[in-house]
Amino acid sequence: MGAPTDRRLLASTGKVAAEHLRGLVDAERFVTPTAYRVAMVVTDLLSAPHGNRERQLLRGEIVNVVHTENGMAFGYAEKDGYVGWIDIGDVLSHPKQVPTHRIAAARSYAKSTSGLKTMGLVTPLSMGTRLVVLGEEDGWARIAWDGGKITRDLYVPSGHLVPDDHVESDPVAVAERLIGTPYLWGGNASFGIDCSGLVQMALLACGIPCPGDSDLQEAHFAEATSPYQRGDLLFWKGHVAMVCDPDTLVHANAHHMAVAHEPIDAAITRIATQGDGPVTAHRRPALPQIDGDTP
Repeated sequence: MGAPTDRRLLASTGKVAAEHLRGLVDAERFVTPTAYRVAMVVTDLLSAPHGNRERQLLRGEIVNVVHTENGMAFGYAEKDGYVGWIDIGDVLSHPKQVPTHRIAAARSYAKSTSGLKTMGLVTPLSMGTRLVVLGEEDGWARIAWDGGKITRDLYVPSGHLVPDDHVESDPVAVAERLIGTPYLWGGNASFGIDCSGLVQMALLACGIPCPGDSDLQEAHFAEATSPYQRGDLLFWKGHVAMVCDPDTLVHANAHHMAVAHEPIDAAITRIATQGDGPVTAHRRPALPQIDGDTP
């Protein structure tokens, strides 16, 4: 297999490249990437050191670091291979513990104390955040919270968590939990998300591998050969939406500046009227079979 031709998926700075690209690209050095785990609640994956946001990574996600310089690290996200630069202070080297659970609610928080009415410092958490649960009592999960030189335990409402290997069955239902989430270009968190970030978050929760950007998603998934079904994807140039039913879609969009439902026909007309063209593709991700499903 040849090297990716898309720079977003090419784990090379031009001078330093990941070992798996040896013989495929030119570079001065080839290195074995080092796995780092994101320590911040959310951090930006940048196009260049201190450059523009391309995507985002959540706490607990793995970034494979190829090169570091001047406090920045170049690497690629384990979930989708997307490359970029990240502040080295936003990650922990040599992840000590493997996450056991993830946030399944749209948004949650970690608190410095357990208990519904006890006061404590609050850290907001996005859907998809991966955490190490150490124990559970009275509806509160005690989690390990490492950050730089500070290690402490925090507490998360147990009802907001699912085991990290839990596979959801309906990506539309996952996306609909984020209705009202603000639109953010390049966003991958429930504090701010864009169209492809919403689709990726919903599909990954259902165990379906998914690229990070809408054009990559359009190229990745198979063409739908029948009328709209729940979970189908509709693509425009630079945009993607998920079909809820034959008449309705859900998408993160700049028109509403939020994740919102919209009638399919109205969205097609509006997007064409504003000069962004027609639907370019109708795709259908293959849902995995969940244990207990009838074949």
